[in-house]
Amino acid sequence: MYDPAAFEIFYRRHVDAVTRFMARRVADPHTVADLTAETFLSVIDSARAYRPELGTETAWLYGIARNVVAAEARRSARQNVLGSRVAGRRLLDGDDIDRLEEKLDAEQAGRRALTALDGLADGERAVIELVAVDQLTVAEAAEALGIRRVTARVRLHRARRALRPAAADAGTGRKPAASRTSAASRTSGSTAPSTTDQAGLTYAGGEA
Repeated sequence: MYDPAAFEIFYRRHVDAVTRFMARRVADPHTVADLTAETFLSVIDSARAYRPELGTETAWLYGIARNVVAAEARRSARQNVLGSRVAGRRLLDGDDIDRLEEKLDAEQAGRRALTALDGLADGERAVIELVAVDQLTVAEAAEALGIRRVTARVRLHRARRALRPAAADAGTGRKPAASRTSAASRTSGSTAPSTTDQAGLTYAGGEA
């Protein structure tokens, strides 16, 4: 059963992380606000499906957020989003837009990192973006994607291997941009150390 008080606590605990997740994937503040709101509406609809014993609420929430982003991409492919959604979107005041634009600026490195992953197979990209860009652990990424941990590790290994030639070709020049997401911004509150691999991507919890 939906509990407004519990949802309020959950929302406050995770809204900043979800907003940053969206800011790494879209560059328009109104769309960031829309997708963040849609994610938490989906949380209400899916709350009964969450099982704490199966994994963290962070992984569950990021799985929902990924679905919302994917649905937005499908909508964008079918129609002119700016023309069809502006009338129904939540109105933002100047302060809201300023705050979202600050987050968009802060997540530029994350958007560059996601762009650097464009050539990967979908399954491999999904794992590495959650681990190296969004700073989930491999276990959390596996849960968010609904796959086994061993599968996530194999896909992560393949993705890292595929990215190494590009990093090597770059020499001392640019490498794929690493996420600047700090441990403090992770909603799970983990303080596990991060590591950086040869492709220049940073991983949470020593997962590289």
